[in-house]
Amino acid sequence: MTGKARRPNILLITCDQWRGDCLSSAGHPVVKTPNADALAAEGVLFKRHYGAAAPCSPARACLYTGLYQMNNRVCRNGTPLDARHGNIALHARGLGYDPTLFGYTDVSLDPRLLAPGDPRLQSYEGVLPGFTVRQLLPEHQKQWLSWLKLRGIDVSAGSPDIHRPVNDGGAAGAVSYSPPIYSRDETPTAFLTSEFTRWLGEQEQDAPWFAHLSFISPHPPFIVPAPYNTLYDPADGPAFHRAASWQEEAQSHPYLAYDIGQQKQAKFRPDARGKVHDWSDDDFRRIRAIYYGMISEVDAQLGRVWQAVKAAGAWDDTIIVLTSDHAEMMGDHFMLGKGGYFDGSYHIPLIIRDPRHGQAAGDSVDRFTEAVDIVPTLLDLLGGDAAPHLDGTSLKPFLSGGSPADWRDAVHWEFDFRSIAEGEAERHFGINSRQCNLAVIRTEKLKYVHFSGGLPPLLFDLETDPGELNNLAKHPAYLGVRLEFAERLLAWRAEHLDQSLALAELTEHGVVGHVARAASE
Repeated sequence: MTGKARRPNILLITCDQWRGDCLSSAGHPVVKTPNADALAAEGVLFKRHYGAAAPCSPARACLYTGLYQMNNRVCRNGTPLDARHGNIALHARGLGYDPTLFGYTDVSLDPRLLAPGDPRLQSYEGVLPGFTVRQLLPEHQKQWLSWLKLRGIDVSAGSPDIHRPVNDGGAAGAVSYSPPIYSRDETPTAFLTSEFTRWLGEQEQDAPWFAHLSFISPHPPFIVPAPYNTLYDPADGPAFHRAASWQEEAQSHPYLAYDIGQQKQAKFRPDARGKVHDWSDDDFRRIRAIYYGMISEVDAQLGRVWQAVKAAGAWDDTIIVLTSDHAEMMGDHFMLGKGGYFDGSYHIPLIIRDPRHGQAAGDSVDRFTEAVDIVPTLLDLLGGDAAPHLDGTSLKPFLSGGSPADWRDAVHWEFDFRSIAEGEAERHFGINSRQCNLAVIRTEKLKYVHFSGGLPPLLFDLETDPGELNNLAKHPAYLGVRLEFAERLLAWRAEHLDQSLALAELTEHGVVGHVARAASE
């Protein structure tokens, strides 16, 4: 008599704001990521993986729910996630796991389920329903700061000032390589890795676990301890995708002019003042070298994670998903951060290793995949049923060495720039909050961006213009292409609009089809 097969462990790792091209296994000419590469060598690297929204809360809502922004309706940091939606933690809990969080999920809770005075209504950094919190680490980073204090570090500056460079002897206003006050073993990433390792030692060998490691790096502030702060030469790296000047860049589209004008240096370096576009080319290159160093610092901690899982005897029983929520412009178009419509904000890493599917080890996939695919993929790998109203599709066939013939030939994402509390974007463009949004459809060769509120569309020929500098939307020769892609985008939205009850019908025999149960049930 054979016993029931043991369910695998799940380790979901997100590294905030990691560009999809910044992996040596993906062919980056400068960045070295040996530990991420080692995971890819035993798993599958998805080279054309894209986030579905930005910034953090909208991106993570898509990742955690398997629903596009048009359906989960998390439009910005601070938009509540409707409690009726399921998510990866609740799904896993329903399969018998106790999903455990290390870090943060940036989920604003549904205010309809909370008392008016509940302090959780004062922050967008709530915890995704379904997670057990082992080590929270939100933006204020107080838990990490208290840990640093016990190690003898002066933390009186608090966050984000704790991330200011020390012993800075550089020119006034210039970006320096000076490290922060904390060391390579004292970064937020190292702190969470240690907490995960300690927790892992408490797990029973025969009890499957589910852990979510949510690292904030390489998210700004852009600063990193030695040796990572000088690991890369700013002279190295690909050319920036940008116009001749930021003024020319801003003239290319009304939204881009607005976005460039909003970006402040202090958001990315606590020691800086002024606008991002005022940084020199040398400054952008120094920031990029530091960003590369931050990626290497995260990669080093990933190596510690791999060692811990192996030391616990769990390596051969653990499915690992390594990804990000959104990416980083990193100097392209004279911008830093995320948002808007450029690939630089949405192309993110994805590596999946399932030890039960060794035949695909080392494979790379060039098909388009999306953040909404993660939930149905994990459910499929765990033997659960992915509800048909989800917008994503399981990636399991690729993990077995297959390539579905009917796979998508385009990727989509959305960005909403409304400002409910301040109304800044609404006043600037003279439109209402519902009109402050854009949607993108991107194929291998072409990319179309549709705006609401009367803002003009964009069309790029990516074969001849990979930097997305030449808008062809009004070019007579491309009017047919523009119409085709507008229709494709409309068809995509029509197909994916909320299907949670639309796939069911009440008949004389009762309910026929699928009903998406409320997550609170």
